[in-house]
Amino acid sequence: MKIAIVTGGSNGIGKATALTLAKRGVGVILTYNSYKDRAEEVVHEIEKISEGKAIALKLDLTKKETFDKFTEEVKTQLSKIWNRTTFDYLVNNGGVGGPMTFADLTEEYFEQILNTNYKGPLFLTQKLLRFMEDNGAIINTSSSSSNKSFVGYSIYGSLKAALSSWTRYLANELAPRKIRVNAVSPGPTHSNFGDGVFDKYPEFIKPLAEQTALGRIGLPEDIGKVIVNLLSDDFGWVTAQDIEVSGGHLL
Repeated sequence: MKIAIVTGGSNGIGKATALTLAKRGVGVILTYNSYKDRAEEVVHEIEKISEGKAIALKLDLTKKETFDKFTEEVKTQLSKIWNRTTFDYLVNNGGVGGPMTFADLTEEYFEQILNTNYKGPLFLTQKLLRFMEDNGAIINTSSSSSNKSFVGYSIYGSLKAALSSWTRYLANELAPRKIRVNAVSPGPTHSNFGDGVFDKYPEFIKPLAEQTALGRIGLPEDIGKVIVNLLSDDFGWVTAQDIEVSGGHLL
């Protein structure tokens, strides 16, 4: 059985990815930060829909000093649940968002976006690679804002662009191990990302849908399916790519 680690797997795109992986017989280690109850619900749902196994572990991507302890817990659970010492797939999905114009930018906001969306995934991956199987795959969740311009997202988008760029560099470095590294860049997606912005402001949905070639905004399942397929051997000849998954937003 293949094993995947999915950060930010308690809701949204991470949850959809974890559930889709489980349906395809992949064991899942998903992480959460603030919502243990949601993470445990995902684990229970996985146990109901498939024969695969799952576990939820707490992880704060802003606290690099906890990564050693986290990786040791991952090793313990791999041995305990799957009788494994390694894993196969990594989905760097955990992140935070929300707009802030450059004029209003605070150092606190910048540090939060930097540490959660870029620095955290980078150094966590460094730790986990030590016991990741060769011929595995890594997916980084970037954003369509990394190569487009949306008011209020100059910091979020530019740091997602850094994540996309790092994806290409990492793919090159890991090629000798036959580990593929790709990114997906969702467009507007109806999830609880950004503290549930579309539930709070549903009036934004219609104009965004009208800007999208396929006539609606995305759902977490739309992104999760792409992530899982990119991890699979069906995409074994694809690496160093950043694939926009937006339904043709702003074509």
